[in-house]
Parts: sequence; structure tokens; C-alpha cells
Amino acid sequence: MSVPLIVTIVVALFVLTVVLKSIKVIPQAQSAVIERLGRFRTVAEPGLNFLVPFFDRIRARIDLREQVVSFPPQPVITQDNLTVSIDTVVYFQVTDSRAAVYEIANYIIAVEQLTTTTLRNVVGGMSLEETLTSRDHINGQLRGVLDEETGRWGIRVARVELKAIDPPPSIQDSMEKQMRADREKRAIILTAEGQREAAIKTAEGQKQSQILYAEGAKQATIMAAEADRQSRILKAQGERAAQFLQAQGQAKAIEKVFAAIKAGRPTPEVLAYQYLQTLPEMARGDANKVWMIPTDFGKALEGFARQFGIKSDDGVFRYEAPTEPAATTSASDDDVEDWFDTSTDPKIAEAVRAAEAVARKEVDAPLVPPVPPVPPVPSLRAPEPTPAPTPQQPDVERTVAITPPPRPDLR
Repeated sequence: MSVPLIVTIVVALFVLTVVLKSIKVIPQAQSAVIERLGRFRTVAEPGLNFLVPFFDRIRARIDLREQVVSFPPQPVITQDNLTVSIDTVVYFQVTDSRAAVYEIANYIIAVEQLTTTTLRNVVGGMSLEETLTSRDHINGQLRGVLDEETGRWGIRVARVELKAIDPPPSIQDSMEKQMRADREKRAIILTAEGQREAAIKTAEGQKQSQILYAEGAKQATIMAAEADRQSRILKAQGERAAQFLQAQGQAKAIEKVFAAIKAGRPTPEVLAYQYLQTLPEMARGDANKVWMIPTDFGKALEGFARQFGIKSDDGVFRYEAPTEPAATTSASDDDVEDWFDTSTDPKIAEAVRAAEAVARKEVDAPLVPPVPPVPPVPSLRAPEPTPAPTPQQPDVERTVAITPPPRPDLR
């Protein structure tokens, strides 16, 4: 190989090395700290950057993105002398590459140690219960202290989170027992409250049912009494009307018999014959053993015939009907028309409707309901319903007076 060729190759390699050392490409979201002859010169921004070969060099490359660092559990003593292990997570971002390189040797270790000391300082002034329930307060205090202290390092702390707070096992057992006791206590309280409410509801239901039962019994008694009263009244009216009709029928029958007897003009012989036919019927009873026939029986019949008969041409007394009809006194049908009226008294019907309305009325059932006033039920006994004015009604045992015809003077 000739000397010129070797020189050419060496010059080409030198030029290539110079070019490579003078051109640097920085990726996005990164920066580079450039030193010249060991002294800070500038911070290279993302993109194409030119350096002086053999004089400038890159001291460090800094990631400008937000970084997440999870630190191992740290033992921390609380105010009530209990040791708890706390895991922390720090979110930070480098804002000044020069300060992050020249102001602190290792900013990640510095943030970890500062977080640990600040956490112990904050949690040391709090009890275990406050520590477990004040995560946001602890996070805010840690972030404020770290952001203030790391500002001169070119770092901005965005957020600090407590990932886990682990009490000692004995404390965890005690807390579990306490929580179990609290849950059992709440369960017992809720059960007692439920039983109390159920008892109150049951008592209220029984009270309402007894009120309704009493109201129903009251209305049933009133209606039963009214029905019995109406039944007795109607029965008495029916018996009175039946007796009146029976008396009227008997009066009509007697009147017909007397009219037939008078129309037949019986002789004393016929009357004697009828009397003799009646004697066996009178003697048929078990208690009648001996019958005495009076000797003056014929004279009695003769006297009876003389009183009611007229002696005819053949010497026989015969009954002559009077020329004028016999005046009979009977009760007018108009006087007893209301005996057969079975309609209910309007006042009684109105009282029954009021009682039924009260019985059907719904009773509200609140927790402690006021007793609703019971509407007054009109009395069904006093005053007695006043009947319509009618003529004087005859008694049930009214006797129909039948006036016999005037007897003729036979003397």
C-alpha cells in the first residue's frame, strides 16, 4: 500500500470522527448538559446540536418527563408509640437540567431520603387512628415540604401518595377484634330496634283490631237489638191482626149460625132432638161416668120456645125472624189498617244506616294514631217512634159485640 493512500485513509477517518463528534441529536423530552473543557457551557435542547470536537462533551442526559418512584416500606413511629410501615409513591419532574446535575449528586436518592424524613416528622405528631384516616392531609403536607425543598434542585414534586399503611400484627388483631365487636354491637342494636319497631307495629295492629272488633261488636249488638225489637213488634202486630181476624171470623160464623137458625124457624121438638144428640158427646169424656137428666127439661125447652117463638095456629111455637136486620157492632176495617203495615219506621231505618256507615268506616293506622271520635249513633230505644195519628185501635183481645135481635113479646 502506497503512502498517499494511507494518508488519505487517515485524513478521511479523522474527518469522519470530527463530524461525528461535532453533531449530536437529542431525542424529544430529553436534554443534555454540555461542558467545554470541564466547565458548564449550555443545555442542549431536543433536536440537532453542534459541538466543538475534542473540546465539548455531554456531561449527562436528563429525562424531562414526569417520573414515578415507589420507595420501599419505611418504619414510622406514631404519637402513641406504635410502629407502622408506610409505602410511598412520589411523582416528580425535572424542570432545570443544570440544577439537577450540578446542585445534587443523585436527585432520586435525595427525594427518597427527604420523603422518609418528612413522613416520619408528619406521622410522628399523629396517632394511629389519625394516621389511618388522614391520608389526604399527610399527602398534602409531604407534597408541600418536598416541593419546597427540591425546588433548588430543579425538580417539581407533582404528587405524593401513601400506598400502604401497615400496623403491627398485634395491632391488626386488636383492630379486627374491635371492628368485629363494633359490628356485633351495631347488629345487636339494629336487631333490638327491629324488634322494638315490630312490637310497636304489632301492638298498634292489635289496638286497631280491638277497636274495630269493639266497634263491630257494638254495631252488631245495636243491630241485633233493633232486629229483635222489630221482630217482637212485628210478631205482636201479627198476633194482634191474627186474633182480630179470628175474632172477626168467629163473629161472622156465629152471625151466620144465628141467621140460619132464625131462617129455619126451629120448633121445640127440633131443639130437644139436637139436645139429645149432644148428650152423648158431652158424656164421652173419661171423667164423665154418670149423667143426670133433669125432669123439668121439657118445661125448660117450652120456656125457651115461648121466649123466642110465636105460637102458630097448630099450637106450636115457631121462631119468627125480625123484619128489621139486627144491628151489629163491629170494628171498622179502617181502624185496623195500620195493623197490617210491615214497613220499617223511617227513623229506625236512618239509625241503622248511620250505624252501618260507622262500621264500614276505615280506621287509619299510623305509628301513634289519635283515636278518631266515634260519631254518635242515634238512640234506637228512646224516644220511641211516634206512629202516625190513627183512630183508636182496639186491643188484641177485642171482643166483637153482637147484639141479639129484639125478642118479641109472647105474653
